[in-house]
Amino acid sequence: MLLFISSCVRHSEMQSEGADYLQGVWIQDSIAHQSQMMDYTLHEFRFVCDSVYTTMEVNAKMQRIPDSCYQDGQWKEYARGVYVIRGDSLIGEGIYTRPNGRYKTSGCYRTGTYLPRYRIAYYDADSLVLESRYDQRPIVLRKTQGISCVPKKRWED
Repeated sequence: MLLFISSCVRHSEMQSEGADYLQGVWIQDSIAHQSQMMDYTLHEFRFVCDSVYTTMEVNAKMQRIPDSCYQDGQWKEYARGVYVIRGDSLIGEGIYTRPNGRYKTSGCYRTGTYLPRYRIAYYDADSLVLESRYDQRPIVLRKTQGISCVPKKRWED
């Protein structure tokens, strides 16, 4: 019963500061040996205060989804959420969205809850390396834009 009660706590409508060193846009340019892989995903993260906006560029050589969704093996998925840093872990909670940021309830690709879990393996002012709990390949990111956190109501742009 205690677990049920704690899961009903309302999240604040206002952003908190988030991790200062993450604020900005981070892009993954490539993955080692990607030309030899059957599928891979390149990530872009935009951290604004305690919010994270993610774009995932999926590349698949083998069709495992309907023709209308396959798009010649290249498509993008989007998600947004909030994150916390605990020790060396980046823990997120959010939803998959449409490109305009609206909640995605149906359609091609992933829908519903977005729950990123990463270990922060390395970071400095211009680079960030994340290790996923679900994938052995590290996500090596470079910072392309800095963002200053100015807390506001959630999901306003």
